[in-house]
Amino acid sequence: MRESEPHSSPEPTAANDGAATPASGTARAARAMRLHPWRSAAALLAIALLALIALWDWNWLRGPIERQVQARTGRDFDIGGDLDIALGRTVRVRADAVRFGDADWSRRRDMAVADRLQFDIELWPLLRGDVRIPDLRLQRPRLHLENDRKRGGNWVFGETGGAGPSFGRVWIEQGELSFLDPVSRSDMRFEIASLAPGANDAAAPIAARGGGRWKGNRFSLQGRAESPLELRDRERPYRLDLRATAGATRAHARGSLVDPLRLRDFDLRLALSGQDLADLYPLIGVATPPTPPYSLDGRLTRDIAGARTTWHYDDFTGKVGDSDLGGRASVETGGARPYLRADLRSRRLDFDDLGGFVGAAPQTGRGESSNPELAALAARERASARVLPDTPYRLDKLRAMDADVRWKAQRIDAPGWPIDNMDAHLLLEAGVLRLQPLDFGVADGRIRSTVRMDARQPTIATHAQIDARGLTLAKLLPTVDLARDAVGKVGGRIALDGRGNSIADMLGSSDGDIALGMGSGKISNLLMEFTGIDIAEIIKFKLGHDRQIPIRCAFGDFEVRDGVMRTRALAFDTSDTLLVGDGKIDLGDETLDLILRARPKDRSLFTLRSPLKVSGTFKHPKAKPDYARLGLRGAAALALGTIAPPAALLATIELGPGKDAACGGKYAR
Repeated sequence: MRESEPHSSPEPTAANDGAATPASGTARAARAMRLHPWRSAAALLAIALLALIALWDWNWLRGPIERQVQARTGRDFDIGGDLDIALGRTVRVRADAVRFGDADWSRRRDMAVADRLQFDIELWPLLRGDVRIPDLRLQRPRLHLENDRKRGGNWVFGETGGAGPSFGRVWIEQGELSFLDPVSRSDMRFEIASLAPGANDAAAPIAARGGGRWKGNRFSLQGRAESPLELRDRERPYRLDLRATAGATRAHARGSLVDPLRLRDFDLRLALSGQDLADLYPLIGVATPPTPPYSLDGRLTRDIAGARTTWHYDDFTGKVGDSDLGGRASVETGGARPYLRADLRSRRLDFDDLGGFVGAAPQTGRGESSNPELAALAARERASARVLPDTPYRLDKLRAMDADVRWKAQRIDAPGWPIDNMDAHLLLEAGVLRLQPLDFGVADGRIRSTVRMDARQPTIATHAQIDARGLTLAKLLPTVDLARDAVGKVGGRIALDGRGNSIADMLGSSDGDIALGMGSGKISNLLMEFTGIDIAEIIKFKLGHDRQIPIRCAFGDFEVRDGVMRTRALAFDTSDTLLVGDGKIDLGDETLDLILRARPKDRSLFTLRSPLKVSGTFKHPKAKPDYARLGLRGAAALALGTIAPPAALLATIELGPGKDAACGGKYAR
């Protein structure tokens, strides 16, 4: 029998080379996890994170974010497009079709929308509660601001307090800002976009363009300002350059603001120009009389004291019509009415530019400044048979504000009027206007007036007192050749009370007294012979030479009742001729009805002794002899007695010394 081979393990087959059975692989993995548990956990976590990132959709966070914003603000918030977040030390967030709801009382659904909102946020400061946004970009943002009388602004919502986020850069692409305030009848809309930063810009500036209505008045605005981010620094000046237009009114503001959100302090140059200063009334609430075209440029500042805010317009210069104007002005708000205070100066004042103060238009001839409204008023005045201004005062303007305005003019251009300078002080309080004084230099003397206009009732009640002293006779008659060398000083006093809403109505209803007079002086003898119609004397002086004769005195004393001036006494006494007169002047109808009678003191064969009749209207006066009485000396019965000026004139005229200074004399018919 054969001997058996020794027992041995079989050789591995080709099928089993290099591979373990499933049972053996699982066993080794389990053995590795037991030997290295932390490595194994980290590997599993990495695998899970990779799977999560691969499958993650950031849009899953839209709902939680929307609910969180709504809970904090009480407003709807929607992300209608994609939400995407790029992680890193600085996280970038991008959201499309973003919408933020408006207040529930607003008629609009949305307060703010944007096609895309993108911002970067620093991660590590955020973990400490410090929100830093180094970059913010807005594509087609539309922001609507609205104010409500009872509820305030729609920008007040949610939680307040705490530090807000800080921004590094802001870029606005095709933005739009709108503002609505039904209380002030304001509705405006602006296009806003970022501009490429210049060499001196820390951040991208913005350009704005738009307009709408401000207090019911249409306007447009365009310009540029620094980046909105510069508003955060309350101590750093914020530069801007803006131009606005409202009708014919134009404004140009350029300069810098400090703490502009509160307008705490700023240094702005503000240029204003337009056709009529009265156009500013509906825009800023400051009432002025109608004026010719104007242009002003000055410094604008603001002060706040409690509830009162004062806007200052200082060191301004410019022109109103053909007059230069400078000085300072301020408007205080927060009281019962706006309060205007001004100190104005003019080196050269064109007198007709003051026409708006009495309801008259400035001249519109060659070289004169005007506007279409005042030119039309001037045309109506030229076509009218009347002279006194009849344009009514605006009662609402007289009641809308208070004022304290001082205006001085060094030189006045008034062709045909011997006016030198002006000093006016206007006070307006609760509908009562006072000019105290209204002082003019006239013909080497002064005319000083005080005027009080009470506009608290539907019809203005006016009291005026006017005192004239030291007026040179020759300069009062600059167009009368025969009076060119006259010598004498004229004075007078006027005290009137009237009711009416225009100058014409006030004078047409007035009561009071008017007295004018002069003391000793000299006047052309030829002029006096003309008034006495002394043909022989006229021929003598025409062939020879005229001479000056002494004036002993002259005066007119009128009682005014219901707008009609009636003579109490009217006389012009010289060493050659005594002129006396009587009659009336109707301020309501603007008509003249006076008789002047000449009583020559010398004898002449050819003295016609005819009264001189003054008639017609203020615009077209007539003076001619009363031919029906020629040669009828007895018809001019005059009981002259001793003529003396009225007592009211004694304080205002210079009677002068000398034996001939006794005014008048005893003359009978």
